[in-house]
Amino acid sequence: MADSRVPCNPLESFKVPDDVKIRLAELELELSEGDITQKGYEKKRSRLLAPYLPKPPTSSSVSSTAAGIQQQLNSPNKAGPVGSLPDEGGAGMVESSHSADGGGGGGSRERRRAHRKATRHESRYHSEVRQEAVQQVLAAMQSRPKPSMPMPSKRTSTVIAPDQQQQQMAVSQQQQHPSQQQQQQHGSVQQPRGSLDGSSSGGSSSEVDDDDEEVDDDDDDDDCHHRPPPPRQQQQQQQSVASSGSGGIVGTPERTHRMHVMGQPPVSQHSPLQHQVSDAGSSHSAGSTRNVTPPLSIQQGRPLPALPVSPPPPQLPPRETGLQHAMLNRVGNGGTPTTSNSWMMPPPGRPAAPPPLVSSTNLDDDWENSSNDSNDLQRRRVQPGQHRGMGQQGDLNDLADAMAGFHPYAQPPDVTNNTNQIRRTATAAAADRLGRYGIIGGSAATQSSNASTTGVGGHPMQTQVPQAGTSSTSLDDSTTGTLNSLNGRWKVSAKIQQLLNTLKRPKRRPLPEFYEDDDIELELAANPKDPNAPKPEGGPMTPALGDQLIIPSGLPRSLEAAIQRYGSSSYKAAAATVLDPNGKMFTTLTYGKLQSRSYKIAYALLNKLSKHGGGGVVGSGTAELLGSSSVKPGDRVALVYPNSDAIGFICAFYGCLHAGVVPVPIEVPLTRRDAGSQQIGFLLGSCGVQVALTSDICLKGLPKTASSGEVIAFKGWPKLHWCVTDNLIKPPKDWQPPPKLQDDTPAYIEYKTDKEGSVMGVTITRSAMLSHCRALTAACSYTEGEVVVCVLDFKREVGLWHAVLTAMLNGMHSIFIPYALMKTNPASWMQMITKYKASLAVVKSRDLHWGLLATRDHRDINLSSLRMLLVADGANPWSLSSCDQFMAVFQSKGLRADAVCPCAASSEVLTVSFRRPGRSGANATGRGILSMQGLSFGVVRVDQENSLTSLTLQDCGHVMPGAAMVVVKMEGPPYLCKTDEVGEICVGSASGGAHYWGLKGMSNATFRVQPLLPSGDAMSAETEFIRSGLLGFLGPGGLVFVCGSRDGLMTVTGRKHNTDDIIATVLAVEPMKFIYRGRIAVFSIRVLRDERICVIAEQRPDCSEEESFQWMSRVLQAVDSIHQVGIYCLALVPPNSLPKTPLGGIHLSETRRRFMEGSLHPANVLMCPHTCVTNLPKPREVHQDIGPASVMVGNIVQGNRLAAAQGRELRFGDDEANPANKYRYISEILQWRAQRTSDHVLFTLLGAKGTPTGTLSCAQLHKRAERVACTLVERGRINSGDHVALIYPPGLDLVCAFYGCLYVGAVPVTIRPPHPQNLPTTLPTVRMIVDVSKASVILSNANVIKLLKSKEAGSVMDVRAWPPTLDTDDMAKKKLSSFYRAPTAEMLAYLDFSVSTTGMLAGIKMSHAATTALCRSMKQACELYPSRHVALCLDPYCGLGFSLWCLSSVYSGHHSILIPPSEVEVNPAVWLSIVSQYKVRDTFCSYGVMELCTKGLATSVGLLKQRGLNLACVRTCVVVAEERPRVHLSTSFSKLFSGLGLSPRAVSTSFGCRINVAICLQGASSPDPSTVYVDLRALRNDRVTLVERGAPHSLCLTESGKLLPGVKVIIANPDTKGQCGDSHLGEIWVQAPHNASGYFTLYGDDPAGAGAASVDHFNSRLVTGTTGEAYARTGYLGFLRRTESVQSDGELHDAVFVVGALEETVVLRGMRYHPIDIENTVMRCHQKIAECAVFTWTNLLVVVVELEGTESEALDLVPLVTSSVLEEHQLIVGVVVVVDPGVVPINSRGEKQRMHLRDGFLADQLDPIYVAYNM
Repeated sequence: MADSRVPCNPLESFKVPDDVKIRLAELELELSEGDITQKGYEKKRSRLLAPYLPKPPTSSSVSSTAAGIQQQLNSPNKAGPVGSLPDEGGAGMVESSHSADGGGGGGSRERRRAHRKATRHESRYHSEVRQEAVQQVLAAMQSRPKPSMPMPSKRTSTVIAPDQQQQQMAVSQQQQHPSQQQQQQHGSVQQPRGSLDGSSSGGSSSEVDDDDEEVDDDDDDDDCHHRPPPPRQQQQQQQSVASSGSGGIVGTPERTHRMHVMGQPPVSQHSPLQHQVSDAGSSHSAGSTRNVTPPLSIQQGRPLPALPVSPPPPQLPPRETGLQHAMLNRVGNGGTPTTSNSWMMPPPGRPAAPPPLVSSTNLDDDWENSSNDSNDLQRRRVQPGQHRGMGQQGDLNDLADAMAGFHPYAQPPDVTNNTNQIRRTATAAAADRLGRYGIIGGSAATQSSNASTTGVGGHPMQTQVPQAGTSSTSLDDSTTGTLNSLNGRWKVSAKIQQLLNTLKRPKRRPLPEFYEDDDIELELAANPKDPNAPKPEGGPMTPALGDQLIIPSGLPRSLEAAIQRYGSSSYKAAAATVLDPNGKMFTTLTYGKLQSRSYKIAYALLNKLSKHGGGGVVGSGTAELLGSSSVKPGDRVALVYPNSDAIGFICAFYGCLHAGVVPVPIEVPLTRRDAGSQQIGFLLGSCGVQVALTSDICLKGLPKTASSGEVIAFKGWPKLHWCVTDNLIKPPKDWQPPPKLQDDTPAYIEYKTDKEGSVMGVTITRSAMLSHCRALTAACSYTEGEVVVCVLDFKREVGLWHAVLTAMLNGMHSIFIPYALMKTNPASWMQMITKYKASLAVVKSRDLHWGLLATRDHRDINLSSLRMLLVADGANPWSLSSCDQFMAVFQSKGLRADAVCPCAASSEVLTVSFRRPGRSGANATGRGILSMQGLSFGVVRVDQENSLTSLTLQDCGHVMPGAAMVVVKMEGPPYLCKTDEVGEICVGSASGGAHYWGLKGMSNATFRVQPLLPSGDAMSAETEFIRSGLLGFLGPGGLVFVCGSRDGLMTVTGRKHNTDDIIATVLAVEPMKFIYRGRIAVFSIRVLRDERICVIAEQRPDCSEEESFQWMSRVLQAVDSIHQVGIYCLALVPPNSLPKTPLGGIHLSETRRRFMEGSLHPANVLMCPHTCVTNLPKPREVHQDIGPASVMVGNIVQGNRLAAAQGRELRFGDDEANPANKYRYISEILQWRAQRTSDHVLFTLLGAKGTPTGTLSCAQLHKRAERVACTLVERGRINSGDHVALIYPPGLDLVCAFYGCLYVGAVPVTIRPPHPQNLPTTLPTVRMIVDVSKASVILSNANVIKLLKSKEAGSVMDVRAWPPTLDTDDMAKKKLSSFYRAPTAEMLAYLDFSVSTTGMLAGIKMSHAATTALCRSMKQACELYPSRHVALCLDPYCGLGFSLWCLSSVYSGHHSILIPPSEVEVNPAVWLSIVSQYKVRDTFCSYGVMELCTKGLATSVGLLKQRGLNLACVRTCVVVAEERPRVHLSTSFSKLFSGLGLSPRAVSTSFGCRINVAICLQGASSPDPSTVYVDLRALRNDRVTLVERGAPHSLCLTESGKLLPGVKVIIANPDTKGQCGDSHLGEIWVQAPHNASGYFTLYGDDPAGAGAASVDHFNSRLVTGTTGEAYARTGYLGFLRRTESVQSDGELHDAVFVVGALEETVVLRGMRYHPIDIENTVMRCHQKIAECAVFTWTNLLVVVVELEGTESEALDLVPLVTSSVLEEHQLIVGVVVVVDPGVVPINSRGEKQRMHLRDGFLADQLDPIYVAYNM
């Protein structure tokens, strides 16, 4: 056979791999068995042999083969003969040779049969609708610029198992055959560059060449998404189809790194592999912890031409390990960062990667187009000669040359700036920031001199300790070296670089002119009026009237009468036949049996209904009648029968009709949480259903409870009595069914699911049911004895109306084909037509398509008896090609030309229209080629036949007899449409539904429609119309054309799109390679006042992530070009994971619900908000010509109060003996107290059990401080002014050491000791503060010193490099000869070091005067006296916590009860127990402690109350914080412990910052804390607008306590330094005697360092108003508001509201956002988010979320996070990073370290579960 086809055997003339020989043998077998045609065999054979033909060809046969392939490419796409595959005549592409049977040896015949059985039906799920248009679009995209697009990064464990990983690595190295490479470069059929699998990206094959491992599934076929070939297949196919692909792929560090790992050499500059992707199939690296997939050059659709593109910011320098290495710099406007030019060493086990390859073509375009950008940067365009002949790929040095003159951080118009004003030439970050990700480490021996700087403007700078032998150079000095330092570790930042190119192009539609705060205006922006939109031009339409309904003579008067007539006169005639899944006759029901069984059921329902064992059973011998639960006429009863039991359903349905009971047919629930099952339960409950009829087999299959064996209670369902209808007793002979009910009573209720998933019951009255059956009888010319074959669901819609109701009314024979049989034998329904000579068949277009593919079963089929083939879904536009091809193929089998009858139907109207069989004439049928763009605007416009954006529609016949039809507008009042306008079809007839059960309002809007004339008058007051839910228009001669449905309608930016149209386009993009069985769901979600299209598809199990990403990119292009609409979210889920309908189709509403709630668990997600969200508000523009003076004048004119407030006057005490009157130093006050009140206890330290572990009286503290001082002098050789590091755990030793330092004039620096279990992270922090503070001696206890010099610490750093360390546990009892007294109180008392949330290590200088002023102010505000007990549960190392722990008690003399926060972690109740035990009036804590108590004691409040814990004594519970008050946490704490007597007004928040540790503090006599609600949108624009509680966009803020005595604050504009009004948000400036003196830096009082910082931060002056006063800038944004509360001095209370840190804010789109607001939004969007943090990099918003769940749930968060932030903040999230719990770093104050996280992200040190890059 082979010799007859090919003149000479090519297998002998050249070598062919074994797998190709196996595939050739399979082709031979398929041809012999008739699976493929001769032409198909020759094409596939030529395609397999093409890569192995010698070049140039030497034989005539080879030449003819190649010529044949070329001829196929150039020939028109013709419809193939019977059984031809969809890819025959398509684009012939060279396919990869590894797509044969899996093994290397020859497979047996049985194995080949099994493989064919698994893959032969794949073509069912393939569609060629719009395939030609899609191919042309993708081919056209090849010539467009291709912005580089990064693929998501996914952790290896979420992608592939280790054993599969090694297996795929081995396979991937063999995929690139040398001869295949040669074919790709020189062959006559060129493979597109970027097609990774060597296959065509345009055409799709109906037979899978790859070895598919199918997922076993019985009911996974989609009932509605199988797209048959299009009618446009006759058209000319473009020659460029073969060139469609994914485009070029830009090399990245991770790509070259993977090549190293797999043993492949990196692609060199002049490698011949530049024009192909040699590592496309390469798998994950064996040693890598994460699968980072390379970026993809993605071609966008219409909105992505070559537009002005800003050049990407440069790659950041690599993170080097070790404290001494240079850190990432943050630079403001105009800053030039300093970077290290040294290469970064790769981590252990990972080889260094070469520089990445960069596409010189794209780079050249980017720099050329960047001249249109609006910034002032000087950019050099890359010249072609700079690429040194690289062709498509450029060298990294060329990129460096191009960026030599590029200043990276100057701001284009829409770029984020973290600090809008202050330039930060940052050096090294804080130690705890660096150590969090292991950035700090290495040997301390390599450290050189330390360095620390203060930036311009006085901001604290990160401290850099350079490594010996390295140098810091600017980007301009050493650009090449900086960029060359990129390697495999820089995955994330490299991808962000590529992502930037796609973000800086204009959107499809220009933004509105002004920023609008009004929701109505934003709504209008989402629905713009296009002036160029086509408008309807036709005249007013007139109703289309159906023929007069003529009831055939002899027709029974009712369905019950029909059963009685045929049951007695034709009792042996067959009524229904059901086939089993094997195609054999399962059982046949005669009319006599139907009458008998239906009478049994009717009698049992009305008389003998009983229950047994919890589930009701109808039958004899059962006990306990239901009594009041028995069924009465008019009651509703559920019918629960499987799709294979049509006979049981028919008997139960007619039994209910006989009994006068209303049946409610529903699907069989298989599990407790079936898709849509809950909504079905709601319907049953609203209908009052108490009884469910079912069969015995079905009841046994329902899930049961393990204990009682009863049917489980399904979620949302009422309690049901399950009654079996098998084997019932006969009714008495004299029993007759009850008399006929009235015609307007319900006959049955048919369920219907709307777009949102809600299930409604359409009530069909008896008169409507009979009228509909009569109309169908007249229209279809039904006669008694005819045979109808039904493939549809017999429980609802067309299957019920024709095969169950109308067929029985006419005495016909219905043959039911179960869905399980259709899956195994798609031609079974045609075989039944042939066998029974059936004259009627009721099918869907899917069945026609499947029947076409069952070519083996076509031989004996004869359709000559078929006079009507009713296509139930003929209203769908894509059913046309199925009908045409079915007619073309089976006309030779006797099928009549007029037999195919498309039908339009809906649950409300029942049958809308269908094409009449046998009708002829000019207007018998019709079709039109319409413009999809016109249809999207609701207008009918004829398009050209060869247009890519046309839609071909076929008619659905004429309106039903006795009915009238009109088309009304889709929205608003039901005005009549014009003749060329698309609207909703409405039908007025006696055979429609009556109402939705229990939904009166919706029923009136749907079933009681009065069409309105253009004048507003009703068209007819007599006739009421019913909305069908179908969208369409009336054509010539009254033909009905349907182009969509209301449920499938998506209105995006004012244009309407249909889900089926989108699905058809998506399925045309190589579905068989990527989509599992054609299962695609399309729906829309409403985000930011517009609908956004989401596409969810099941991917094939053998499809790699990279291939899936390529397919998604092509889908985006195709949909955008054909439909001119962007896809918001494209997600791929594992096979068989989408919820299914009972017939196997996708349950759309349940899919949408799971997607919106985050329980869909996709495998791949691609979000595209940048291209499809076009209604973002216009970026805010700051008017530079309005100065601060103009603003101040405007405030005065408008009557706004200038924002200023002042605390009480700071006064000395009245007591003459008060030491504050005599002493100005805190150390002198301690000495005075030791003499005056020596035994007065100042401190008590408590442990986790609440027992004291130590106390200090005044004398004890003084004596221990003296010992410390003597130790410093004698052993430490300390001089006055030297700095001493105090490294102690929270306790009394810290207090003693502090005063010991003051006694000898040393400057103490308190430092938190390293954590024993986390030395690599915490020890470098300690070391950095010791170095930066220039500490000459370390004081500590024995345990800490042992830890500092331990072996574990030695592995982190050199323990010998510590300064001299003194152990204060071993001190001699000596007295100090003399006490040091500073010459002036302005001299330095101590240093206060802390790390801000932005990662800045800041040390402030506190003078002796400021220290005593602070203590005096707190004493006066809180009324602190020696008799008071104050409980402290906070960290004592910096800020107000240190002041309270070490200073306040000594100054005021009160008793401080010290509770280390670590003890609360052990025992959450210890703090509150101590407060209750000591009856403490004033207590201070941190938010971390408050959160521990709230979470740890939530369930123990009752137990604490039993133990007698009472918090009624608490007057003030102050949270010490340097942030916005956490209202939710404070409120939860107050409510939780209110049962223990805690007053809500007692809980308050303090506020302090670096320049002043205590600005606000809730005092004893302060008014209650006030709360306001402000508009979040106004806050972004630096405005304060008060709104009511619960208002949209409202934000709750609580004041941060009362201003301390002596404190004065104003609100100033941080940029202009002008004073703000009360209605403006500004920076809080403070004036107080306890302000810090300045920042401490390494260079002391160097003018360029501390001097500049002090001038800007500690000595700022207003440019308007009181310009002579000096203020300190807090760096926090806030506002003042005068309240109605009256202070103790009689003045109105001015409340201070802190909004957030200025340096933490992000400026996006010209507006100022606070990260906490975005994070609160993200936290609310999904219950599995444990924590989150946001930050920005250039103009990208990055959201990091901690997933508290399985890794399979990670991708659920991406759409939710993106949509919630977009909805609430009008921001597009650029990157979503999903990480494990605990990754977001939080400092000791409970504040998120966002900049630490940012550095870890950019350095690729987070080990994320998934990283999604939103396009």
